[in-house]
Amino acid sequence: MAYDVKLTNVPATPLLAVRRSAPQSQLSKVVPESCGVVWDFIRKNDITPRGRNVAVYLNGKIDMEVGVEVSASAAGSGDVVLLATPSGTAVTATHWGDYRALHAAHDAIRQWCSANHYSAVGASWEIYGHMGDDPAKVRTDVFYLVAPCGRPAA
Repeated sequence: MAYDVKLTNVPATPLLAVRRSAPQSQLSKVVPESCGVVWDFIRKNDITPRGRNVAVYLNGKIDMEVGVEVSASAAGSGDVVLLATPSGTAVTATHWGDYRALHAAHDAIRQWCSANHYSAVGASWEIYGHMGDDPAKVRTDVFYLVAPCGRPAA
């Protein structure tokens, strides 16, 4: 799959989320379970979500924040807290299809960074579109905070 990789400036998006850690091999289990915890909280507390699930990967150990887009006025409690996606200069690519091939979008972003003299400087995250009947139409947007090589992040 060819990816249209773009450099952009992204604003923070509020999330109700839980914090988790997991090895790469467990992400396909931990991310959906974490989203389920947040969706249960949203339903029980009559919160209006903005809709999409998000996983923010904070570091290489895979400490993460997993949740659901909400308004900035939403309030968490206990394990579910109000957080936000990172903001700033990011490189992004959209993946269409099965999550098992999502690594290709991450690879495309890393290749773009190398070719264009940028480096990842913080979190990366995935915003998951809604599931439908056709797995090929499932959209996932992947983001990496970046800075030009040799410069700190803005």
